[in-house]
Amino acid sequence: MSARRSALALVLAAAALALAGCAPTVSLDPGADANNPGCAEISVRLPDSVADKDRRQTDAQATGAWGDPAAVLLRCGVPPIGPTTKPCVDVSGVDWVLMSDPAAKQVVYQTFGRTPATEVIIDHVSGASDAAVLPEFASAISSVKQTEKCLSTLDTTLTPPSATPSPTPSR
Repeated sequence: MSARRSALALVLAAAALALAGCAPTVSLDPGADANNPGCAEISVRLPDSVADKDRRQTDAQATGAWGDPAAVLLRCGVPPIGPTTKPCVDVSGVDWVLMSDPAAKQVVYQTFGRTPATEVIIDHVSGASDAAVLPEFASAISSVKQTEKCLSTLDTTLTPPSATPSPTPSR
C-alpha cells in the first residue's frame, strides 16, 4: 500500500471515530427477515426526525432509532402476525396492532397485513406519544403492499349457520 493510501485510510478512520464519538450508535438486533427487499424500501424512506427527535445511527440492518436517549425504535423484518384479538388501529393507511399493555412505559406496535412486518417501540417516559410517532412512518411502511386488512371486533358480524335439514335415512 502506498504512503498516500495509508495516510488517506488513517484520515478516514480518524474521521469515522470522531463522528462516532459525537453520536453513539444504538445497538439493536435485526429482525429475522431484515434482508427482505421490502425492508430496504422502508429503510430508505425513514424520516430524519420523529416526534421532534432526531434520527440516530444503529448497528443492525433495517432498523432505526430516534432521540437521545432513544425514544423510538424501529425494526423491519419481524415475523408477521396473523389474526389476533389485540387492538388494531389504522393510522394514515397503515394497520398497527398494539402488542403490549397500553399503560406500559414502553409500548410495542407491529404492522398487520404486510410482509415484511415492522415493529415500532415507543418510550412513553421520554414524552413521545403514539399519536406523534406512528403517522411519521406511514410513507415508509406504505412502500410495502398491504395484503390483509386488520378488522376490529366491531367490524365483524357473526351470522348463525343456516339451518339445513338433515337427510332422512332411506330404508
